Amino acid sequence: MKILIAADLYFPVINGVATFSRNLAKGLADRGHEVLVIAPSQTGRRYKEIDGNYVVTRTISVPMPLYQNIKVSLTPMREVKKIIDEFDPDIIHIQMLMWIGQATMKYGNKIGIPIVSTNHAMPENLMDNLKLLAPVARPINYMLRDYGRRFHSKADFVTMPTQSAIGMFRVAEKMNVPMKAVSNGIDLSRFTDAPAPDSIYEKYDLPKDTPIVTYVGRTDAEKHIWALVKGFARALKTVKAHLLIVGDGSDRDNLEALVRDLGIKNSVTFAGRVPEEDLAPLHQVGKIFAMPSPMELQSIATLEAMASGKPVVAIDAGALKELCHDQKNGFLCEQDNDEQIGDAIAKILTDPELQKKFSTESLRIARENDLDFTLDQFIKIYEDLIH
Repeated sequence: MKILIAADLYFPVINGVATFSRNLAKGLADRGHEVLVIAPSQTGRRYKEIDGNYVVTRTISVPMPLYQNIKVSLTPMREVKKIIDEFDPDIIHIQMLMWIGQATMKYGNKIGIPIVSTNHAMPENLMDNLKLLAPVARPINYMLRDYGRRFHSKADFVTMPTQSAIGMFRVAEKMNVPMKAVSNGIDLSRFTDAPAPDSIYEKYDLPKDTPIVTYVGRTDAEKHIWALVKGFARALKTVKAHLLIVGDGSDRDNLEALVRDLGIKNSVTFAGRVPEEDLAPLHQVGKIFAMPSPMELQSIATLEAMASGKPVVAIDAGALKELCHDQKNGFLCEQDNDEQIGDAIAKILTDPELQKKFSTESLRIARENDLDFTLDQFIKIYEDLIH
């Protein structure tokens, strides 16, 4: 098949949408399909690049306000039309309802190419970064959800990463389009529960003699990392530990200020954006993985940590309960409850048997989300729509 993937967020952006889109493209190409990705330029100007065994066509872009290191293509219709006409895909898979996604949906509908659309985000994610609009968040969220319904209704098939995500969408029952939960999946072969190499501790100046709690993802306000930082500070009153925050974003300065105010600067490392090859070993260094975000539709970072055998401390919100099974492979805490987060961290770090139990179960759950199974499901969806 000739498969076109439209991705408004794409590598080298570090977030779940970008990671999934790249994993999908690589996995499909590895299986012999011809894959073309449309994504925003990282330089501002249009260009093509080869990413392994498939092509990425970059469209003219500008920096996105409020988000660091993210570029967006605001008027890509002419470029998208030309790309689609030249590639002549059998199927289109749209990853976001932003500008490239909108242009691809409009033109794909016009010329009759089957379209799969995956929803990766909720309106609340945006509102956490627009605090000035907080008083009118409810009506804005409603309008955004309704826009999402209208957008995805134009597709021939809609997927979301989890059943919880479909429930969170709340307008799914109003859509007359086939819909299915398909895990983002991860390449399990990249991750291991083996000890991390000494070199990764040295590179990021991490203590080898202290248990490490890790967070991997964007450091934007919507992720509620402040609750993890406060919870970690509470845990330090009873256990020796170190917090590693991997990733960058618009809230990083505030988080670093909070760390200083709490007097725990020597116990926290902000690694920032890291090379892709460092991601797996950075998961290995942790004793616990923490995800304080209340709006995850799955969380690839959490899956990667679980595939590395890590117990999880997560929030009982969004779709995280589908990965973190309370008291089975970790603890679920109330949203923004730093006391519960701190207690959960301390409890795991002080109980080696509990760590072992949680680790084993995390590995089991991760195996259920193998990227190969995800690829099987999407290929069947594509083939059914084409034929």
